[in-house]
Amino acid sequence: MSEISEDALLGGRVRLLQPTEGYRAAIDPVLLAAAVPAGDGHLVLDLGTGVGAASLCLAARVPGCRIFGLELQGSLVALARENVALNGLAGRVDMMVGNLQAPPPRMAPGSFHHVMTNPPYQAAGEGTRSPHPAKAAANSEGDVDLAAWMRLAVNMLRPKGTLVVVHRADRLDDLLAALRGRVGEIVVIPLWPKRGRPAKRLLIRARKSLATPLTLTPGLVLHEDDGRYTAEAEAVLRHASGLGLA
Repeated sequence: MSEISEDALLGGRVRLLQPTEGYRAAIDPVLLAAAVPAGDGHLVLDLGTGVGAASLCLAARVPGCRIFGLELQGSLVALARENVALNGLAGRVDMMVGNLQAPPPRMAPGSFHHVMTNPPYQAAGEGTRSPHPAKAAANSEGDVDLAAWMRLAVNMLRPKGTLVVVHRADRLDDLLAALRGRVGEIVVIPLWPKRGRPAKRLLIRARKSLATPLTLTPGLVLHEDDGRYTAEAEAVLRHASGLGLA
């Protein structure tokens, strides 16, 4: 593994150890965690947790929930466990090494109130694969494609449980196809880089065993014209506010 840096999320509320090379957590996992409607006593699964950024952010915002992270790369799980200890979250956040195709036995289907996930953004065979193995694994689909990833995520939910996904906006049709017939009450939140610019990322929130129609929200504008975060983005990224979906 490359050298390790210590970074801060949520305005310093979360300390994050992560490799200096390869995939590095930025704002996507913070936004993902902010869209999870967790409450006290809720069980949350973070699929593809990496070094645990989303899990740590959710734990900081909702002290009463319990979070389990699943990650294929053992080296990242080792760092995720260090991050749990570094942030004083032992007993509330548990990181596991595991394959989505063969989840650990304690990940029983139908166990979780919420599942949050940041799947690989590139479809298999799409674009140029990163020469860095860890970054390639994080960014490009392997044996588990997006449809299979979504099937597992929904399978882990309790009836009426919530799925939250952050992904590329140009794969919205793939996401909706993968979720069709499995969830309802789908809410799509475009993440606009600036006003008047096309969204490159989006959040989807949906609930298992419901059939409520899809809602497209106004979304969240991330940056002002001068590059500063908007006040709404600052509230989420630095002040640990939840992300409203209306």
